[in-house]
Amino acid sequence: MSAVADAALAEEATTGDVVIPISLRGPAATDVVVGYGFWLFILSDIIVFSALFAAYAVLSGQTAGGPSGVELFDRRYVFIETACLLASSFTCGLFSIAIERRSGVGAFVGAVVTFLLGAAFIGLEVSEFTRMVDIGAGPSRSAFLSAFFALVGTHGLHVTLGLLWLLTMMAQIATLGFRPMVVRRLFCFALFWHALDIVWIGVFTIVYLGAH
Repeated sequence: MSAVADAALAEEATTGDVVIPISLRGPAATDVVVGYGFWLFILSDIIVFSALFAAYAVLSGQTAGGPSGVELFDRRYVFIETACLLASSFTCGLFSIAIERRSGVGAFVGAVVTFLLGAAFIGLEVSEFTRMVDIGAGPSRSAFLSAFFALVGTHGLHVTLGLLWLLTMMAQIATLGFRPMVVRRLFCFALFWHALDIVWIGVFTIVYLGAH
């Protein structure tokens, strides 16, 4: 009866006219498991950023008599930061296309340009943080600045880790080529990088354009 029940529950599938019971099927393909697991990671990261956005929204007006966002932020400077990161998302897309085509040269060029744009973004952000700290607007100055540094700094940390990950992947392409495990890792990197760009759009809109 158990075999009959399994056969009844099984989807019709597989080899010729033979129906394979669910209980006898093998594990899911590695691509499926890796993709699903990495999506869960991305979702958990989105939850972290959601909490930071919420904290910033609550504390953005709590300046404790110190400088506000309007006084501190140079929107033209931040626009250049944003342009660098969004351009890196485009080049990361070209990088992914080159991987699909198994083009070593195209993948290397796309990775290098993506890395340089990401590094430029981090350099500009560190320069902004340094300037703010130098004028006494560090994270301990007010609740507003604590929330600002926590949100923007966490994003910057993610971008920095992404750059280190990209360097590692470039080394793996050079040494291992486009093996299936390397391609899977590259897919995960591209997903991670595009997610950071989406988060930054939120930062740019809420923190910098919404400064008051």
